[in-house]
Amino acid sequence: MTIGQSMLAGAAFFALGFTPAWAQQVSGTLGAPGATTTITGNQLPSPSPAFGGVIKEKASESTPWWTPRVVPPKGAPNVLLIMTDDQGFGAPSTFGGVIPTPAMDRIANEGLRFTNFHSTSLCSPSRAALITGRNHHSVGFGVVGEIATGYPGYDSIIPIEKGTIGTILKENGYATAWFGKNHNTPSYQSSQAGPFNQWPTGMGFDYFYGFVGGDASQWQPNLFRNTTAIYPFEGNPKWNLETAMADEAIQHIKQLSEIAPGKPWLVYYVPGATHAPHHPTSEWIKKISDMHLFDEGWNKVRETIFANQKRLGIMPESAKLTPWPEGLPQWDSLSIEEKKLFIRQADVYGAYLAYADNEIGRVIQAVEDLGELDNTLIIYIGGDNGASAEGMVNGTPNEFTTFNGVEVPVKDQFLWYPFWGSERTFPHFAAGWAWAMDTPFKWVKQVPSHFGGTAQGMVMSWPGHINDAGGIRAQFHHFIDIVPTILEAAGISQPETINGITQEPIEGVSMAYTWDKANATAPTQHQTQYFEMLGNRAIYHDGWVAATTPATLPWELSTKTPPDVITGYNWELYNVDEDPTQFSDLAAKMPDKLKALQDLFYAEAKKYNVLPLDNSTLARWNAPRPNLTAGRTEFTYRGELSGVPASAAPSTLNKSYTITAEVEIPDGGAQGMIVTEGGRFGGYGLFLSKGDFGVGSGKVVFLYNLLDLKRIMWEGPELEPGRHTIVFDFKSDGKGLGAGGMGVLSVDGKEAARNSIDHGIPVTFPEDETFDVGLDTRTGVALLEYRYDTPFRFTGKIDKLTFELKPNATP
Repeated sequence: MTIGQSMLAGAAFFALGFTPAWAQQVSGTLGAPGATTTITGNQLPSPSPAFGGVIKEKASESTPWWTPRVVPPKGAPNVLLIMTDDQGFGAPSTFGGVIPTPAMDRIANEGLRFTNFHSTSLCSPSRAALITGRNHHSVGFGVVGEIATGYPGYDSIIPIEKGTIGTILKENGYATAWFGKNHNTPSYQSSQAGPFNQWPTGMGFDYFYGFVGGDASQWQPNLFRNTTAIYPFEGNPKWNLETAMADEAIQHIKQLSEIAPGKPWLVYYVPGATHAPHHPTSEWIKKISDMHLFDEGWNKVRETIFANQKRLGIMPESAKLTPWPEGLPQWDSLSIEEKKLFIRQADVYGAYLAYADNEIGRVIQAVEDLGELDNTLIIYIGGDNGASAEGMVNGTPNEFTTFNGVEVPVKDQFLWYPFWGSERTFPHFAAGWAWAMDTPFKWVKQVPSHFGGTAQGMVMSWPGHINDAGGIRAQFHHFIDIVPTILEAAGISQPETINGITQEPIEGVSMAYTWDKANATAPTQHQTQYFEMLGNRAIYHDGWVAATTPATLPWELSTKTPPDVITGYNWELYNVDEDPTQFSDLAAKMPDKLKALQDLFYAEAKKYNVLPLDNSTLARWNAPRPNLTAGRTEFTYRGELSGVPASAAPSTLNKSYTITAEVEIPDGGAQGMIVTEGGRFGGYGLFLSKGDFGVGSGKVVFLYNLLDLKRIMWEGPELEPGRHTIVFDFKSDGKGLGAGGMGVLSVDGKEAARNSIDHGIPVTFPEDETFDVGLDTRTGVALLEYRYDTPFRFTGKIDKLTFELKPNATP
């Protein structure tokens, strides 16, 4: 290309889409294969430029011209955005906790600790806010997707007018990847039928390795690579997702540095820890148990954490430790048996957090080993909400007992004591530990009105750009401030359009102004922030917080009717600039101030889709949604099908139903799973038994697993070679949620077994398990009797499998 041609090509390039901003940066010669350019980023994806070469009849007389590769502005850092799950403010050692978190300590010592940083108080709402820079109701996540309702603030749909940080960075030349928990794909869009536009790969992330729902076993998770289910744990009993995920992230970063050195990346690293199930390795359980961190109980641990926080400067000397709640037992009031169980629960939780931090530390060390640490903005957030009290007052060996409103007595939990944290449990600790892990604040996860539900320890480092290593920042900030912080670091503006859709403004503010040591005590630039979750609500404004007193207890999840969402709540008032723990309620002394803040809350609520308020919880779980099964009462399958989430499967909860299986048994007999939903921690299965030592194989069995607390079986004959029709007909007793009923198992038209159940699972089977036909993925529904190893493929042929559902049972 001649100089004249190159200039002409450049002019054409600039004229069509790649309009140069004053800061546009071009490297190489435009049209040459190695040329790069930044873009204004106003329009994403950036439109293709006009061809800048010369085309004649012969290639030998023409001039090629390559579109320059889009790159971020010079100096744009890699971004490692880390967030743990269900971790209270006072849990990690970095913020005064007794659980060692050296990786978080490291980032704090190399950068800054933020002590007044807030989530929404619940999982997927916080995550939606984090990746969009908008309030959770603004992006359809006023609650978790499992209880979505048909209002803009609650439908679990991130609007296309509010693109994610993944999309923005990817279209500006970043490599983008997401490791770990998702929970921002609508549950009713999480099947193999899609749509996939709100899976990570549809939200601007080139690569996804993780699980889609709200929680997952770390031993046998519902794991995906992009949108394909994978089962790396099969045949590998020591496999754990925490370690596997770190290995995957390290390899991903390594290959990027080798294949595309200099290309910045965004790695969104969000492990399942420390959400239930608490699944550390046995080595970590022993290591933490040997430290005896929790032996003196939750009241003493709380005092220790608060003293540490003052010593570290996390809390000012004037701060007061908020009182222990009347609804939770004091440690000294517990029996020896209760203390033994609860210490075990906390040891396993502590091991899980320490283990997760260790794996995070391996990822950070890999970044340093690759020579990228100075060029990487690391943001490490301790939890997406406050510590969880969803284990109820006594904790549970199986989290799904809570989600179904079932409390497990202490003495019964000792059946699982020796295995706590292993694949034999899906455990959660007692609510008292959650309150302690949120020291010095009041309340826990699900409660946005008080800082116990929203305050998250957060650390941030970027060598050479944050010039106050080891500093502490107390300015009020929120999850919605992370996206604008990353964009400012990268020198990238919010786009005006994405895929032709005009973008609505990002609602957060950048925190970059806090990086300079001179601004250590600068006033916060985030002056107003509303909070709302499940009817509880609050408003922060210029150092004051007005908040409702929670009218229901988060450790008593139930379907009880809550109070009126407007009139059933009292309000409290705090001057959090002077009283950072929300110790002294000033509502009675300052009614005018309270009224002004209440008015501000409702103004913000109207602005951000918070209305209509709804304080129902579990009762909302089974509300109708626009899923693929809506309105269907008959389902037909042939052959094998696996990995179908509950939202796309025939729901047998709280209703009568009939399962009919037409099967062919080969010579020599058959065994294996015909159909199942759920697994070890709740569900059902219709199968032909495996037998033991060649005896008892091929018997027809229907097994109902009531949350790993009880298993009810219907047993039929061994099937001879040939065609057979198996029918399981269940008639509900019509007593509403959790209704029992009578089941009849028939083979070839003859009744084989009749049995009843007093109670059924009312709300949900384990959400990290799936509906499978012809095999059983992850864990099996049987425990001892009729035990089998997954995938337990059916060795006959399923000609036809039919589900017929009756209307939901009513009281």
